[in-house]
Amino acid sequence: MYFYFSLIPATFSVALGYFILFSSTKTQGAVRTLGQILAIWVFVLAAALPVAGAYATYSGLPPIDATMRSMHSGGNP
Repeated sequence: MYFYFSLIPATFSVALGYFILFSSTKTQGAVRTLGQILAIWVFVLAAALPVAGAYATYSGLPPIDATMRSMHSGGNP
């Protein structure tokens, strides 16, 4: 379940990274280099989100609703 929820922000991150990369091609000099480096970081973040979601899903962490219930009930599941 965590994996599927991690795909939503990963999709937004890929779109943002593409926009930054596309925008940086229209500039020159240091701004272009900074834009390319920033786009690479956003793509790395986009790749890390599904990896973290897959880890949370397959490591046996409790479902999200069980975690929320235990937080609202004072720690007693």
